[in-house]
Amino acid sequence: MSEQAGLKVMVVDDHPMWRDAVARDLAAAGLDVVATAGDGPQAVRRAQAAAPDVLVLDLNLPGLPGVQVCRKLVGGNPALRVLVLSASGEHADVLEAVKSGATGYLLKSASTEELLDAVRRTAAGEPVFTPGLAGLVLGEYRRLATEPAPATADEPGAPRLTERETEVLRLVAKGLSYKQIAERLVISHRTVQNHVQNTLGKLQLHNRVELVRYAIERGLDEA
Repeated sequence: MSEQAGLKVMVVDDHPMWRDAVARDLAAAGLDVVATAGDGPQAVRRAQAAAPDVLVLDLNLPGLPGVQVCRKLVGGNPALRVLVLSASGEHADVLEAVKSGATGYLLKSASTEELLDAVRRTAAGEPVFTPGLAGLVLGEYRRLATEPAPATADEPGAPRLTERETEVLRLVAKGLSYKQIAERLVISHRTVQNHVQNTLGKLQLHNRVELVRYAIERGLDEA
């Protein structure tokens, strides 16, 4: 609980009753709901001012679509975690959200307990998806691997990863959660997070999407 006590969350949804209910559930669980918003432009302004750790974001917003809100905010603050909470399970919506920088995607049919767990795991940097969607996203990572990589990842002077960082990266590319990686390597969840953050910094990548893409391009998911 100590790690979650100061966790700042913002809820964005254009339906007031739904937005208030989600915010109330999060606050009741001990999370700090620092702001809410009902449209895209308002979400951007308030998120920039309130600096939440996790943004719980609906995609269907007036003024500015949720994916654009996500892209704008994550682009300005790569440390921000975004959990999309949507009524749509359409594959195109899921993939567009992930490409825009979302860490996870949960359907609104999820229970309160599932939402709370998803917010906490999203804050830890874990990819969280409604069952059935994780495989879809991993498949998209593989497709992206056929496209040109970011220039920074291929520069001759790119820093070398340690053996442990490479091992963690390989498991990330295989689609394992941080918890599963920790169990597999018999290390702590926090250690896994640290290795991932160090790897992102060394490779000058911004998020898990780019990291997995980098790993798959190099065949690490097949190793």
